[in-house]
Amino acid sequence: MEKITTAEQFYEIINGPGETLVKFQAGWCPDCRRMEMFIDPIEEKYNRFKWYDVNRDALPEIAEKYEVMGIPSLLIFKDGEKKAHLHSANAKSPGQVTDFLDQYNG
Repeated sequence: MEKITTAEQFYEIINGPGETLVKFQAGWCPDCRRMEMFIDPIEEKYNRFKWYDVNRDALPEIAEKYEVMGIPSLLIFKDGEKKAHLHSANAKSPGQVTDFLDQYNG
């Protein structure tokens, strides 16, 4: 999963072609570390998305703009528009993540 480190990079990526999935996280977050243990096979299975990682604390203005109130959160973008958002409370298990991705029909 490629890391996004600047706002310019973020906007360039979400406005690019195809569907983009952005995971918002922070190094101090225990649920984010737990997600790291199970996300790789999910990323491989759902390869229709281009997957990216954002440290919420490094880009707080973007997290605020896209209503990332808790972490980890997964946001799907298409043509620069947020199409779906899996909030942190519902992103704690592989099943919750795969259910979210299965239900997305962008």
